[in-house]
Amino acid sequence: MPPVQVTPPAALPVSPAEVKLQARLTHTTSAEDTLISALIATAVAHLDGFTGILGRCLVDQVWEQGYRCWGRVLRLPFPDVSSVTVTYFDTLAIEQTVSDDLYELVRGVSGSEIRFKDAFTAPALDTDRFCPVQVNLTAGYGETAADVPAPIRTAILLLVAHWYEHREAVAEGPVAELPMAVQSLITPYRRVGV
Repeated sequence: MPPVQVTPPAALPVSPAEVKLQARLTHTTSAEDTLISALIATAVAHLDGFTGILGRCLVDQVWEQGYRCWGRVLRLPFPDVSSVTVTYFDTLAIEQTVSDDLYELVRGVSGSEIRFKDAFTAPALDTDRFCPVQVNLTAGYGETAADVPAPIRTAILLLVAHWYEHREAVAEGPVAELPMAVQSLITPYRRVGV
């Protein structure tokens, strides 16, 4: 089961003002400003979160991941996880919280994981619930746009400026490809195994 976003990021990695500077736009209409904001959101969605090509979160956001059963290790969908809460539904369908003394959050390049300590005894679960074990996690580089690595922010600026300049799905004449710089900038940040 894929993770579900509970709380979106409080900020986007780049601002419309930064895009205007990148694209050398000195005067824009309100319609163009709306377009720039939409293009920023689209570029971020292309890179960010579970369905983004980076396979990671950029600015801190909260996700929930469900599991069908216990394991000694619960693999999380993202690297860069800063906090987790583990809950489960017991045999009476009552939600319970696992003490954070009973597990460890381990961060890795291909993803983070929760490792239960030897003192943890897996409680019986509600068998009527598809995913009775739930992990609520915060993932991202940090709370602000400034926390996102500069190469990712630059890639977003280049991508938005490119889309602003080339608005049609099909171009007449010479084809303008997506800037190779975007791919080069984001490649080191792709989650391994995605």
